[in-house]
Amino acid sequence: MTFAGPARVVAAAFAFALCASASCLAQQAANAKVLEDDQVTEKALLDALTPSAEELEGIRTRSLRVSPTGVASSAASAPTANASRRDVSLLVTFVTNSAALTNRAQQLLDVVGRALSADQLAGLKFNVEGHADPRGSAQANLALSQARAESVRAYLVATHAVAGDRLVAVGKGDRELLNTAQPTAPENRRVTLVTRLE
Repeated sequence: MTFAGPARVVAAAFAFALCASASCLAQQAANAKVLEDDQVTEKALLDALTPSAEELEGIRTRSLRVSPTGVASSAASAPTANASRRDVSLLVTFVTNSAALTNRAQQLLDVVGRALSADQLAGLKFNVEGHADPRGSAQANLALSQARAESVRAYLVATHAVAGDRLVAVGKGDRELLNTAQPTAPENRRVTLVTRLE
């Protein structure tokens, strides 16, 4: 009896899942909207980050499960797999090769801070994703993108009193380029706010 057939099926399924995941990330990056400076308004941010009523219901609902023994148990339901990602990307600028925010970046983040304090978003949590272009090593880019995400988070917490537990800094490095034709394009060095549907 040989397991070559099933092993190949499992390996193929795993490879497909990895490919699908990479394809999904590439598609998300391709579909992402980067707001130019003059487009960064509280309304634009609220529109991009506010979950739909169905998505909010998915966050809050609980399910009742009855086991084969007849014992009922409740468990929080997970958000649906096909729920759309609520995010917005900003061209937040930093001092070259550092995580220090420029004056213009602080002005943009002041708008973000006001939006995050609005009633529509006040009860929600967000990932603050830092992205880098591929200049330099992948490891250095990952560290820089993490430091920049943390810098944005720290500014919003310190300057706008956004609760620290609402924001999670995530460095993405250079793995999710928006402009693959021009790897050093400004949109590849961005900060993305993602509503956490959990």
